[in-house]
Parts: sequence; C-alpha cells; structure tokens
Amino acid sequence: MFQQTIDSPLGDMQIFANEQGLLRVTLGKIVATPDASSALTRLAAEQLEQYFYGDLTTFNLPLAATGTPFQQQVWQALCQLPYGTTCSYASIADSIAKPKAVRAVGAANGRNPLAIVVPCHRVIGANGSLTGYAGGLRNKAWLLQHEQRLKLQH
Repeated sequence: MFQQTIDSPLGDMQIFANEQGLLRVTLGKIVATPDASSALTRLAAEQLEQYFYGDLTTFNLPLAATGTPFQQQVWQALCQLPYGTTCSYASIADSIAKPKAVRAVGAANGRNPLAIVVPCHRVIGANGSLTGYAGGLRNKAWLLQHEQRLKLQH
C-alpha cells in the first residue's frame, strides 16, 4: 500500500492507494505512518491541490475503495453530482432506482472512504440543512461554499 500526507485548507489529508487505485482519502484523521508515495498518490495530491485552488472540478483518478455492491452503487452516483451543486439523500436513492433506500443511502454516504474525490459533501438534508459529514460539518460547509464561490466565478 502507498500513502501520502498533504496539507489542505481544511488541515492534513492522507491519501492511500494500491496498484489498482485510490483506497482512502481521509481528512483530519492522520495515521502516523511514513509516506511511501506512488505515482497515483502524487497524482491524487496534485488533483486535490488543483481542486482547492479552484482549477479542478472533476477528479480523474482510478478508484479501488472496498465496499458492498450497494455502497459502490451509491459512491458511483455521488461521482455524478456536478461541482457546485447539492442534492438530497432521496435524490441519490432515486438515481440508483431504489427510492425507498434513503436511510441506506445515508449510511453508504457516511461510509465513503474517499473524502472530496467522491463528493459526499454535496449531499444535504431534504430540508436544505447540512447533515452529517465524517470530516465535520464545518469542513462540509467550507467545501460547499468553496465550490459555490468558484462556480459563480466561472
């Protein structure tokens, strides 16, 4: 496994990958391991830096996160959410043709191991409120504001 730590406006982030793709991108939960980067972790670091600068709106990285087939389906749906937009858990459930699975979508969203790259921060409550985010609600609000601000500039 390869690992690299980067600085971001939200604090330290860690990127974990294997030969197939990204396994995890974590925010604020730093595991004390020496960096053993790879071409993929360096590419992910570069794309995250471009995202934070406002120069990248869609990640182009191979993903290899493990999860149940349902979780994988939800994470794929999350990758389709356009930059600078938000949606509800219900709309994700509808998009995967499982409209009654709103709670399960919420659980899968919460288990997303690829912070920012798989944009689970773009999912909000049906009433427009910010709901749980593994990286913290303050960081979720920052990410949404960052994307909105940059979307308006383009």
